Amino acid sequence: MKPRAKHCFSLVLLLMAGWSMPATAADPDPVDLVVYGGTSAGLAAAVQAHRMGKSVIVIEPSQRVGGLTTGGLGQTDIGNKAAIGGIAREFYEDIASYYQAPAAWKFQRSNEYRGGGQSKTAAGEAAMWTFEPSAALSVYQDWIERDGIRVDYGKRLDRSVVMTTRSLPARIIAIRMESGETYRARMFIDATYEGDLLAAAGVSYTIGREANEQYGETLNGVQTKMAIHHQLRKGIDPYVVAGDPSSGLLPHIDPAGPGQEGGADHRVQAYCFRMCLTDHPENRIPFHKPEGYQPLWYELMLRNYEAGEDAAPWINSPMPNRKTDTNNRLGFSTDFIGQNYDYPEASYEEREKIIAEHRLYQQGLMWTLANHPRVPENVRKQVSRWGMCKDEFVEGNGWQDQLYIREARRMVGEYVMTQRNCQGLPVEDPIGLAAYTMDSHNQQRYVDENGHVRNEGDVQVGGFPPYGISYRSLVPKRREVSNLLVPVCLSASHIAFGSIRMEPVFMVLGQTSATAAAMAIDDQVAVQDVNYERLAKRLTEDKQVLTYVGPQPKPGIDPKSLEGIVVDNSQAKTEGGWIPSSSSGNRVGINYLHDSNASKGECGVVYQAKLKQPGRYEVRLSWPVHPNRASNTLVKITDSTGQQHEVRVNQRDAKSGGRAQLGTFEFGPNAVVEIRNDDSDGYVIADAVQFVPAKSTSD
Repeated sequence: MKPRAKHCFSLVLLLMAGWSMPATAADPDPVDLVVYGGTSAGLAAAVQAHRMGKSVIVIEPSQRVGGLTTGGLGQTDIGNKAAIGGIAREFYEDIASYYQAPAAWKFQRSNEYRGGGQSKTAAGEAAMWTFEPSAALSVYQDWIERDGIRVDYGKRLDRSVVMTTRSLPARIIAIRMESGETYRARMFIDATYEGDLLAAAGVSYTIGREANEQYGETLNGVQTKMAIHHQLRKGIDPYVVAGDPSSGLLPHIDPAGPGQEGGADHRVQAYCFRMCLTDHPENRIPFHKPEGYQPLWYELMLRNYEAGEDAAPWINSPMPNRKTDTNNRLGFSTDFIGQNYDYPEASYEEREKIIAEHRLYQQGLMWTLANHPRVPENVRKQVSRWGMCKDEFVEGNGWQDQLYIREARRMVGEYVMTQRNCQGLPVEDPIGLAAYTMDSHNQQRYVDENGHVRNEGDVQVGGFPPYGISYRSLVPKRREVSNLLVPVCLSASHIAFGSIRMEPVFMVLGQTSATAAAMAIDDQVAVQDVNYERLAKRLTEDKQVLTYVGPQPKPGIDPKSLEGIVVDNSQAKTEGGWIPSSSSGNRVGINYLHDSNASKGECGVVYQAKLKQPGRYEVRLSWPVHPNRASNTLVKITDSTGQQHEVRVNQRDAKSGGRAQLGTFEFGPNAVVEIRNDDSDGYVIADAVQFVPAKSTSD
């Protein structure tokens, strides 16, 4: 996707040397910092600004602070707890303190609660990583009261920004609200999920997925071959009347999909509401059939069950007081796939309609799962015992206003974080860590070449330690704006943002942004010119974690230490849903690829070597051995005549040591070897191929 700037927004450039505020100004004198967006990032920024002695105002467009952290996302997406420090860790420690009070336990005893998964609190740990929405709100409200932070609620940017270009780069002088108030400040932070302020200020940004080739990635762009998880059952008819194309496609199937594999598109990953459910009879609101219910919206789900699905389509993570954080799972679930493409740049009224449609979809989904006779009985029984909570989001009968905006605008700033950073390429100016899997939810439904409906866009690739986030990814390009920082819609590719976009990380980046803003004020410099060494020193003093010192992946074998010409998987061309991993030390180079033991016959890796001279070469294969590997991995060698030689390799044989000699072959100036997963009986590994000159018989 090409960067955008000054698109669909009113931008006021003041070229005069002097300027006076209109009478409608909310503050006649500028404050040090205005934070637009009272999300978790925005509140962390405000706390840090207060601690550094700066005046700060938080402007929150809604009537509730905390964003997703108070909006239902209580199963904290961590990745690695060691990566979380500073104000972010303080939040989770304050959550633990909140639940120390007996009054916090209304519907179960504290010793009855057992959190699970990555968010489980370890013995002796001061932090707690799972919580009710109301608990998170209570902690944030305590922070606001403790620090005397001014929060102006219900104020929406009218998407006009007053700027000056007396000296370049431009500076934001003030921002104006729909209600007419104008807020002046020396520094601004855009802490919204949508990036409205950065767009209004003329900062470059992008929406959708970049092509893999743009940043040298493999997991960006259209990814039909990666569509393994959260996938529909095979063979489902896409038409309203099964078998009749003239009846039209079922709702929410994209007739223009899927697009070019690995290519750029406009699509963003699906949104949903992170429901807080309960099975406590005194607190449960049964799922209801909403007004405006659209039965055809769920026909695909019913066909998915009839095709063999037999489980409830959710991740129902337990929260205190017999509540949950409920998230998307399987091929048809709470994600309203493909219905959010317009959201990032929509008007406020259009966004409200999109949010209302998502709520209608999800309310109808829950009623259907609990009541429809075509849903398996075991699923109906499981779902119907749950309901919304009477004591959460009371105004909405248990339904929140905060939609899970997984991705909207992404700034294109001084530095763009990419897949390569997630998987080991260090940055020179880390100001916090990210640690979660590269995680993209589905982005479209389409009809495949067999005439069946499929999901596309789900990518889940981890296996790497925590990594540093560049300070330069938080600031606009030097020539654009000099007093704006962006901790949420930061500068990252689609797939890298999928790893960074977690609430603890947003708090980390909010604290960093406020620290940098305070330093820029004190030093009278642009945010791009903040002294990194001093910034890093202050962040470290404030217990921010800038470098991961925990267990690292075992170092791989240096390709230079191997005989002959070595082609590693990083130099090869891939087809299909290969997953990079570095979990085994007996590998060549930084990582290797595996096929997830799935999509058999669809995955191939082509290794091409430029030989110093034509002749006979011995071909050797290297890979990390494990019992789950395939015993019959297919390797194809193409010789100088174009003839293909097929060899099957046992990659689970421990006696091989992860090395195999495939034979000696005659090659021209180029040698080609392909590893495929056709008919394989385990995980197929693609690591490194060696081409070693064969010794002549006269030697």
